[in-house]
Amino acid sequence: MNFYNFVAKRTDRMKASDVREILRYAKGDVISFAGGFPDPCCLPSEDEICSAIDYISKVKEKAFQYGLTGGILELREEVARYCAEKLDIKTSAEEILITTGSQQVLDITGRVLINQRDYVITELPTYIAAIQAFSLFRPNYLGIPMDDDGMKIDYLENSLRVMKEEGLRPKFIYTIPTCQNPAGLSMSMDRRKWLLELASKYDFMVVEDDPYSQIMFKDTNFKRLKSLDTEGRVIYLSTFSKIYAPGVRVGWVIADKSLLNYYELAKQSVDLCTSSVDQYFVLHALQSGAIEKRLPTIINKYKTKCELMRRMLEEKMPEGSKWSSPVGGMFIFGWLDERVNTKKILIDVIQEYKVAYVPGSSFFVDGSGWNTLRLNFSFPTEQQIEVGVERLAEAIGNELRKL
Repeated sequence: MNFYNFVAKRTDRMKASDVREILRYAKGDVISFAGGFPDPCCLPSEDEICSAIDYISKVKEKAFQYGLTGGILELREEVARYCAEKLDIKTSAEEILITTGSQQVLDITGRVLINQRDYVITELPTYIAAIQAFSLFRPNYLGIPMDDDGMKIDYLENSLRVMKEEGLRPKFIYTIPTCQNPAGLSMSMDRRKWLLELASKYDFMVVEDDPYSQIMFKDTNFKRLKSLDTEGRVIYLSTFSKIYAPGVRVGWVIADKSLLNYYELAKQSVDLCTSSVDQYFVLHALQSGAIEKRLPTIINKYKTKCELMRRMLEEKMPEGSKWSSPVGGMFIFGWLDERVNTKKILIDVIQEYKVAYVPGSSFFVDGSGWNTLRLNFSFPTEQQIEVGVERLAEAIGNELRKL
């Protein structure tokens, strides 16, 4: 049968994640800088797992029964406390929706906010899976370049002015202002305030994705956009995947209650409710302090790996390469000689040099970035970082000599 005649037209916007596709090749003796996996040493210990299982055995059927679409009330209350104490975000259980990872929030955001041809503004580059989630709803994209202080808000303001003159208005800006994925950069405080001023002036929403801000390597004076929000324009989303365990699929979104109602309705049609077992795992981790206790270990380990990778890149990669200086998170972003197409050479690099990366073009909504790449430092060992960067440098050097 020709099933193409039956599938919806919107499926032409469904694209396989480059990261997921690369993982199919990055096996055996391939050193992978591709995925965004936590270091295995930073996952829950055997004692923590046993303690969590004991806890779940006490709540019994509550952990194995259907739950509320909005999430277990105890967990939403605990997340509200966590946000107030650790993130400087004042909120309540009524403004929180528990989700199946933060990726689900991105999908629901598209369902709730995007009409076909609406304008969505992102950073250049931006999170690849957000592009995947939003693209299904056929928006128009506008990309705003970045520098070491994050999104260039002066460039954004000029773009908004031109849009207004043309009778256009963005529906929302999607931003990862802290430890940005893929660049690892953070937006300055002045620019954060300026962004919210523009949101009010030009009347658009701000979707703040914040999975990495608890993994900061440097003392940086910043506040989350949601904590600065006085008009309810910021939709804040985060996850426990990076600071607890990605296998426990629990994220959350904070938004005005009237808007959150639409998110909850959309979630009902997707999965009815997030796994109750997963929610109780996270609830126990928060109440027992397991997450807070492990964070210093995660930060120290990732900082060491990040510094090692960046030093190796500066020493080994061909002249003319440029690398971001992450303030936290799990990734380094790179710009190579403009003659190098990192997507075109990827499979050869994996097969011949046994090292994998993510081509950067997938992170750009404007079709640029062909000479860029993202490298993950959280998952590989320090020895693998050293060997992998040497392999990558050899591969890129040989490619340049062919040109």
